[in-house]
Amino acid sequence: MRKRIAAPVTTAEQEQGWLKLTDIATVEVASEEASFPIEAVFTGDGAHGWRASAPGPQLIRILFDEPVSVSRIRLRFEERELQRTQEFTLSWCPAAGGCKEIVRQQFNFSPGGATTELEEYSVNLEDVAVLELLIRPDIGRHDGIATLASWRVGGPR
Repeated sequence: MRKRIAAPVTTAEQEQGWLKLTDIATVEVASEEASFPIEAVFTGDGAHGWRASAPGPQLIRILFDEPVSVSRIRLRFEERELQRTQEFTLSWCPAAGGCKEIVRQQFNFSPGGATTELEEYSVNLEDVAVLELLIRPDIGRHDGIATLASWRVGGPR
């Protein structure tokens, strides 16, 4: 499934060095719940974010129209309802091909405690054609629903 990101990024985000993905990329997503579309992850409002339509691993790809340089990546996950251990893998693919892992990380969500995971990575990636985020929402029970509150990508400073 191909989907064009159509919502604008705020001026404040542009001033902070975040790329305006609406103008330079396409997003692919394995599934989405109708009331939690993938566009919400990139708009900056943070109201709802994205939610998968079914349990199990989910892959989200940002495909750049032209290769870009990336200096930082910020991911924010939220889970307020279910206790679960999530694992995600963030990778990048240069225009020449062959994806490379940036980070693989686990986080324990607990509605009575830790409900938000915020990760920011400083990177020095050149000629980036694709960014991939693989989310395994519940590595213990395998019945969790993947969610993502926001995803920002920063260009060169």
